[in-house]
Amino acid sequence: MSIDVSEIGPIPAAWTRRHLLGLEDLSVEELNLILDAAEMFKEATGGCTQKIPVLTGRTCANLFFENSTRTRTSFSLAMRRLGGDTVDFTASSSSTSKGETTLDTARNIEAMGVQVVVCRHRTPGTPHLLSKNLNCSVINAGDGAHEHPTQGLLDILTIRQKRGSIAGQTVALVGDIQFSRTARSNIWGLKKLGAHVIVCGPATLVSPLWRELGVEVSHNLDEILPRCDVLNLLRIQFERQSTRPFPSVREYAHLYSMNRERLEKTKGNVLVLAPGPINRGVEIATDVADGPHSAILEQVTNGLAVRMAVLWLVCGASARELE
Repeated sequence: MSIDVSEIGPIPAAWTRRHLLGLEDLSVEELNLILDAAEMFKEATGGCTQKIPVLTGRTCANLFFENSTRTRTSFSLAMRRLGGDTVDFTASSSSTSKGETTLDTARNIEAMGVQVVVCRHRTPGTPHLLSKNLNCSVINAGDGAHEHPTQGLLDILTIRQKRGSIAGQTVALVGDIQFSRTARSNIWGLKKLGAHVIVCGPATLVSPLWRELGVEVSHNLDEILPRCDVLNLLRIQFERQSTRPFPSVREYAHLYSMNRERLEKTKGNVLVLAPGPINRGVEIATDVADGPHSAILEQVTNGLAVRMAVLWLVCGASARELE
């Protein structure tokens, strides 16, 4: 079933960006524009289950040089919900295995009539490079340990829906802060919207230098739990680490896993998030992941709404430039 296009008006005049490369450079107004648009699409499409064909005739290419389940699938679904088409690219079956550069690959795909490129790459700054060399819109779906803007946005949207506002909330990002692109995007977005952010984890993964971004640094999860309104439990990024940052996974789980005992130390209405994939028994126990404080699956639903909003906004800004 499709929704009448007239229910969605033109993109807001305040949105002028044809790329989304990170949250660091966005203003408070731009952050709220994306969040409000995501709310609009979620409501108008019955939780993003119905189509609203505002991007008919547009094509989105998913250029993923790293593995992904939620991000790539939701970008594909988001574009289809908006009436557009998608092309999915995987590095293992592409000409990059024959020596073709990432930029040449992107240029060739753009030459096929693509209006948006969604890029995930292990090298920080790759989406920025593409944005300077392609005519189409570019969306960052994760560049190394730098940023993952749509993940940060869906986390923030989930908090806003559950708490009514971001301002005044104490949000703890727990786990692998050093290698987490999700942590960086969350920090930029949450701080701009008025949250108090705590980064917590082993000293090998949480440097005191994070204080320079205006966040609180802690290495003791049990001490900060009573103050937290939201806990965002981040996965250990073993694939980005050259050495093991702690003696064992068992020790990490003992000190930082969110389990029932730790849940009892929190506020009664604490919100538990996790960007996924989750490692049950490592950063989160099963009874917490599936319990009443968890909004993990709601994050996934909100991810689809956020990506619909971002695609609509960047395509609209690009089209406006051509007018």
